Amino acid sequence: MENIFTDEYFMKKALAEAETAFEKGEIPVGAIIVIDNKVIARSHNLTELLNDVTAHAEMQAITSAANYLGGKYLKNCTLYVTLEPCQMCAGALYWSQISKIVYGASDENRGFSKLGTQLHPKTKVISGVLEEECSLLMRAFFRTKR
Repeated sequence: MENIFTDEYFMKKALAEAETAFEKGEIPVGAIIVIDNKVIARSHNLTELLNDVTAHAEMQAITSAANYLGGKYLKNCTLYVTLEPCQMCAGALYWSQISKIVYGASDENRGFSKLGTQLHPKTKVISGVLEEECSLLMRAFFRTKR
């Protein structure tokens, strides 16, 4: 039997969160955290609604997942996020010891890889999953702002 729980399957769930952010006037970034093929946290950017520069999708998802698990470490968890994490989020992901990060679109200006931010040495990173869909949503959002 074919495994339906692929990176693309979970990235579509993160994209749904990003679309919710778009509808709320937030920068359309969505994130989910998965353990054993089960979504344990989902979020999207809330910086405008909460008037909080730290309310990125990843930060919200990290907090939610830690609460669900009852501990601060996200070992054996995977973060799916539509945009490459910034250095703030990468720092939080480092401390959470998350096992895997999968992101869609690269952030060539503020992404952790461009800025040289380190992740935990055991964290695996996969980039470019549904990159086109993630990028299109981001471009559509910023077209409405210009």
